Amino acid sequence: MSTASPERLLLPGAAGDVETLVESPQGAPRAVALCCHPHPLFGGTMTNKVIHTVARSFVASGAIAVRFNFRGVGLSAGVHDEGEGETHDVIALARWARERWPDLPLWLSGFSFGAWVALRSQTTIQPSLLVTVAPPIGRWDFSKIDSPSCPWLIIQGSRDELVDAMAVEAWFVSLKDRSITTSQLLVFPDADHFFHARLHEIREAVSRFVSGHVEARSE
Repeated sequence: MSTASPERLLLPGAAGDVETLVESPQGAPRAVALCCHPHPLFGGTMTNKVIHTVARSFVASGAIAVRFNFRGVGLSAGVHDEGEGETHDVIALARWARERWPDLPLWLSGFSFGAWVALRSQTTIQPSLLVTVAPPIGRWDFSKIDSPSCPWLIIQGSRDELVDAMAVEAWFVSLKDRSITTSQLLVFPDADHFFHARLHEIREAVSRFVSGHVEARSE
C-alpha cells in the first residue's frame, strides 16, 4: 500500500497538459506502471474502478502506479482522437517515466479502450510487463497489433455485455509469435464488463501475475 498522498501532476503530452496521478508503494519501488482508463466518450476517467483496482494491485506489489486522464478528460488538454493521439500520449508518458525513474522497469496496463491503446503503444514502449482487461475485440482495429514480447495477462469476463469473451479468446489464440509461457488469458465466469462485485478478483489476479513473473526472476 502507498505511504504518501498521491502526487498530482500536469505533464506535457502531444496535445498539451496530461492530468496525472502518481501513487508510490511502501519502501523502494520495484517498477513504474502506466494505467490506461476506458473510453473517454463513455465516462471513462483515471478514477474508473477497474483501472483503479489494477493500479492499487501494482502499488501493493511494490510498483509506482501512474494513472492519467486521456486528452479531453478532466484537466487533460485536447479532444478525443480515436486512439491515435491517445497512443502518442501514452508513449510520451512512458518517456517521462523512464527519465524520472531510469533504473526501474516499466509496466503497462489498460482497461477496455485503454487496453487497446496500451496494446497499440506497447510495440514502441516495450514494457517489461503488460496487463490488459477486457480488450475490446470487435470494437476497435486489432489487426495491426503485434504480439507483446513481455509477460502478458489478459483478464476477461465471460458475461461481458460490451466485449465478446469468445472473440477475445479466439483473437488471443490466433496471435502469431505469442509466447505460451509468458502470456495468460483469465476468463472470470459470469463477470460483466465492469466486473461488478469481482474487483477483488482482478486485484488478486494481477498480484499473482506480478509475483509469478517478476519475483521469480529476482530469486
